[in-house]
Amino acid sequence: MKEMNERKHVIILGGGITGLAAAFYVQKYGKETGKPITFTVIEASNRLGGKIDTIKEDGFVLERGPDSYLARKTVMTELIKDVGLGDDLVSNETGQAYILHNMRLHPIPEGAVMGIPTKVMPFATTPLFSVTGKARAGLDLILPKRKDAQQDISVGHFFRRRLGDEVVDRLIEPLLSGIYAGRIDRLSLQSTFPQFVETEKKYRSLILGMKKTQPKQDKTPITKKKKGAFLTLKGGLSSFIETLSKAVPEESIKTGVSVKAVERSEDGIYSVVMEDGSVMKGDHVIVTTPYHVTKKLLGESLFPAGFHDTKPTSVATVAMSFNEEDVNFSLDGTGFVIAKSEKTSITACTWTSRKWPHTTPKGKVVLRCYVGRAEDQNIVQQPDEVILEKVLDDLKKIMGVDSRPEFYHVSRMIDSMPQYEVGHKEYVKKLRTVFQHELPGIRLAGAPYDGVGLPDCVNSAKMAVDSLFRS
Repeated sequence: MKEMNERKHVIILGGGITGLAAAFYVQKYGKETGKPITFTVIEASNRLGGKIDTIKEDGFVLERGPDSYLARKTVMTELIKDVGLGDDLVSNETGQAYILHNMRLHPIPEGAVMGIPTKVMPFATTPLFSVTGKARAGLDLILPKRKDAQQDISVGHFFRRRLGDEVVDRLIEPLLSGIYAGRIDRLSLQSTFPQFVETEKKYRSLILGMKKTQPKQDKTPITKKKKGAFLTLKGGLSSFIETLSKAVPEESIKTGVSVKAVERSEDGIYSVVMEDGSVMKGDHVIVTTPYHVTKKLLGESLFPAGFHDTKPTSVATVAMSFNEEDVNFSLDGTGFVIAKSEKTSITACTWTSRKWPHTTPKGKVVLRCYVGRAEDQNIVQQPDEVILEKVLDDLKKIMGVDSRPEFYHVSRMIDSMPQYEVGHKEYVKKLRTVFQHELPGIRLAGAPYDGVGLPDCVNSAKMAVDSLFRS
């Protein structure tokens, strides 16, 4: 057995947010314990950050990929502060959000939490649902809870049983599809929204449970605006990637290097074989590559049949700048999502200059539209100009925007959204058990396993490092 004080080397495959976070935590552990641990991050492309990519020009700060993260997932904020960017954090402006149904923008009913009503009157009076649909949702108040609560089911199945099809199709599905870009009737409940399993278990009714668990309203006069649920950085999320990469030694990061295979020798040392034939040896390997790449590197026989059989979905965003006078906002708010029944190309639109005022110079308006559905991703592959024309056609019908943007950026995220289908949690558990026995020095981390959000990726990296050195 190796002595504990012997130098160890960790090879981290992938230079996205998960890989860079893993490097930071390995370095942090070495500094805290005084142990001689070194590491190398290997990234196939010539840039770091993965899906995170910020455009900064002429006073605009535009994100090609994710634009923010959930503030309640504090591991991301802690890491941002650790690298010295805490003062650059900014919350989103809050405002009314809308649902497009029958080509009309309907306010999301006040008190709806992820589509679950907690206030009677806003839900009862909204034209978003029929009388029958509202009555069906009300059955949640008397329906029994599931007896087999530990069995994973789809998010769609769960919410349809409790609240009915109308509420799911017109409110819950459009809200959730923006997060997972998948099919709600195949999405794993336990792996995406386990809190609702607990709510039903404890309160039986989702409506009663969500009502009881919401923060109590302050009775004093409102002097401050409600704080937004999301955070980003003034200089864009790429500023975090740049600072995070500079927090580790420059020589520990290698870009433009492709890996062909990972092999383990009898003495437990791992060899990472590059495409050019060179080999790097390490005591541990943290793999943060996309799932299909990971299978290729490590050998498909290790991976459970059926896991991630559904291909990740592809989406595209179109960020457009207009003069303020060319966009007539008849509604106050920050954007809208679209029910799947609508015949539109776009799936959602963020009024970026309202939600994130720091991103846009005065006198300008930025709209960011999303295209690409799990069941129809052809539009993502269309030329930029074709996508723009479809988006502008939708915006004219929905918002009355009748001018062309001063500039626009189409950003494609191909195969970027892993699908967490029913059974995901058990697949991950089974996979990691196999690795513990067959390749004990390797850890799998990132979006294919522990959550698709930025904080989920950071937490996955932290768990991988902790399981190697702190367990």
